Amino acid sequence: MKGQLSAEMLILMVVILAIVALASVQLIGSAKETSENIGSQSKKLNNMINDEIKSPEGGFCFEDEDCQDGLGCTEKRCQ
Repeated sequence: MKGQLSAEMLILMVVILAIVALASVQLIGSAKETSENIGSQSKKLNNMINDEIKSPEGGFCFEDEDCQDGLGCTEKRCQ
């Protein structure tokens, strides 16, 4: 009979779909882990950069956070 699938063909299709599903789950898991690692490293790098670019005493600032530790922003200068 034409147009009918054999049992073997159905089993093969199910196996192929299961393999594709497992592979996609693994890829999604890897992508999520990689994304978390990139986010963590980005936060560390951002904190390091923020610490390095803080103004020294007498440097320009908008807020106390713009000045190095122990200094405050007064009249747009770190003191």
